[in-house]
Amino acid sequence: MMTFILGVVILLVGGALYGRFCEKVFGPDDRKTPAYEKEDGVDYVPMKGWKNSLINLLNIAGTGPIFGPIQGILFGPIAFITIPIGNIIGGAMHDFFSGMICLRDGGTQMPAMVRRYSNQKIFRIYQIFVCLLLLLVGAVFIYTPGDIAATQVFGFDGKATSVSTWIIYGAIFAYYLIATVFPIDAIIGRIYPVFGAILMFSAIGVFIGLFVKGYPLVNLWDDWYSPFMDAFVKNADGTAVAFSYGDYFTAQRFFPTFFITVACGILSGFHSTQTSIISRTMKSERQGRMTFYNMMILEGFIAMVWAAAAMGAYNLGMREALASGATGTVGAVCKDLLGPIGGIIALLGIIVLPITSGDTALRGLRLTVAESLNIDQSTNKKRLVLSGIIFALVAVILVFAKVNSNGFNILWRYFAWANQTLSLFAFLAIAVWMYENKKSKFVWMPLIPGGFYAFITTTYLANAKIGFNLPWGVAYVIGAVCCLAYIAAIVWYGKKRAK
Repeated sequence: MMTFILGVVILLVGGALYGRFCEKVFGPDDRKTPAYEKEDGVDYVPMKGWKNSLINLLNIAGTGPIFGPIQGILFGPIAFITIPIGNIIGGAMHDFFSGMICLRDGGTQMPAMVRRYSNQKIFRIYQIFVCLLLLLVGAVFIYTPGDIAATQVFGFDGKATSVSTWIIYGAIFAYYLIATVFPIDAIIGRIYPVFGAILMFSAIGVFIGLFVKGYPLVNLWDDWYSPFMDAFVKNADGTAVAFSYGDYFTAQRFFPTFFITVACGILSGFHSTQTSIISRTMKSERQGRMTFYNMMILEGFIAMVWAAAAMGAYNLGMREALASGATGTVGAVCKDLLGPIGGIIALLGIIVLPITSGDTALRGLRLTVAESLNIDQSTNKKRLVLSGIIFALVAVILVFAKVNSNGFNILWRYFAWANQTLSLFAFLAIAVWMYENKKSKFVWMPLIPGGFYAFITTTYLANAKIGFNLPWGVAYVIGAVCCLAYIAAIVWYGKKRAK
């Protein structure tokens, strides 16, 4: 338990200190924000600071900070240290500068930011990449909350052949359409406070329950094994053996697999597409640290809580958690720690996370496509037409993922890799912005996490079966070369732009 507590302290204290440093480097002031300069009653709408923060949290926190840590904790207690450190210097910094630069540049969306601080070729690659990712996000965040609701809340089987499955998917789909088309304060701004209350009950309830119930957690200095994880490791005759977190750490390649698996709790390129939406509703630049940086720290806290809850459930030998993967673990933990009624409320909080990311992902996709192609979005009818095309594509992906026996696994792997890769474009833009604004002495801030994830994403793609399926030795060499090339190219280009 002490390693987990240490990780939480690192996250909260380190986040407070580095967040202030990021704020000092950017230098927010009292200039008029786009919410007032471009107020249109649809996307540019001044909203209160607490509401912007809550909306941003719900926008960025999908199933990633829950499902990712549940799988990532199999690498052992090192996760309790790597999650907070990566979140502080990587994910939260990424979210803060992405949101603040878009805010200062007039409430632009991320494609416009990438176009402004790179070149036309990179922008075109990004444009295609981000649209594909947001389509995947929309499909994933219908699938995952739909399945949790079907199997853990309503007790259905969640199969593709069941009418109940598609009714639940349809209800989420309908909400997404409404939230994508209508003004941001008419739907999202009104319903999110309710969602936020459920989310916080879920996260805080599970956190307190870890201590009340005394969930057994492995420390860095302990033996890294669990005698109960018989669903994962068995002898040849089928009898259970002790599961070794250390063996899993080595066999599954902590670098890069862990950082692709945990994803949103540490870093998510998807977040930059969401912070840019909130840049259009902020009343003051001085709200940026709370709205962007601190909300990512809070998502890191959620990731830490679920990593600990999963490890405790595994070490206690909870059969449902061991046998049913991430979905089963969520249900088992909520019901064990919070009781039947509290467990259902907590599960609703888990369902809220992906739904409140999926709606704004598709809203962001609509805005991105409209801005890129200069499509008028001034009326509900025009927004509905564009949204209809987008939703038809999402429906095709969703049906494939559900009907094909391995469809969702394929979808999730591409989503996880693409999510981290997208962040490389944001780090590039942040670095160039620093060069142009006479802040080049701080360019190490985006280059450190950017270079690291250039290594992680290219190494993973080089080795993975969904990629090039190359041997690990070759993959590591490719990753290292790409990391150095990424950093060198940004430094060269940034200095050139600065002149």
